[in-house]
Amino acid sequence: MSYWGKIIGGVAGFAMGGPFGAVLGAALGHAADGGVMPNMRLGELGFSPARMAALLGQREQLFAISVVVLAAKLAKCDAPVKRAEIDAFKRQFRIPPESVRDIGRLFDQARESGDSFAPYADQLGEAFADNRGMLEDVLAALFVIARADGPVNVAELDFLSRVHRGFGLDQAAWDRARGALPRQPPSDEPDAYGVLGVVRSASDEQIRAAWKQLMRENHPDSLASRGVPKEFIDRAGEKVARINAAWDRIKRERGL
Repeated sequence: MSYWGKIIGGVAGFAMGGPFGAVLGAALGHAADGGVMPNMRLGELGFSPARMAALLGQREQLFAISVVVLAAKLAKCDAPVKRAEIDAFKRQFRIPPESVRDIGRLFDQARESGDSFAPYADQLGEAFADNRGMLEDVLAALFVIARADGPVNVAELDFLSRVHRGFGLDQAAWDRARGALPRQPPSDEPDAYGVLGVVRSASDEQIRAAWKQLMRENHPDSLASRGVPKEFIDRAGEKVARINAAWDRIKRERGL
């Protein structure tokens, strides 16, 4: 099922409950539809939407709502939202035609709401802490949206920096995401060490460990088992190919 499929519950929840209402509305709505509403009080779950969504098996709902809200808040943070930013959002997250109306409603509500975007970044980072590669892809997509109406300005950079912290990503991930806008590479092949996120002076074992970690985080089969949306699983195949190509070049260079 597409991760946009049951967004209506999130739209209603956002309108009534602010940053946490959207996740609660979507997750609980789905549980009620499926007849699997847990027999417990909401207070027993604590106040973390990420833990709530994970408990109910609704990380896709958490992802869908959070990325819409983050994109809307980013587009509004420096000036009135422009059509180029909306179009960039649709391209980056591949909004299907049948979901445009509902996603648009949530986007508009998020844009006009005075609620902070920070809880959404934090809850997404918490729920997908086991998949830093996907979080980096989201950050890269947000950079593309920020550039859609011109160079990234101070307000947008501050916004993206806070999202980066909420996602729990390292400096290397920030540098890669910040350079995500397509541009002419300086050579035909990317730097193999940069692809793996290691320095050229790293030991063979350090590089091997980095390659294994990236494969665990980005392999499509592994992502599917952790509830990552299909649209990001599709992108993971290309990333895995780049990771393996970089590892192969390093092995040849070092005679491993």
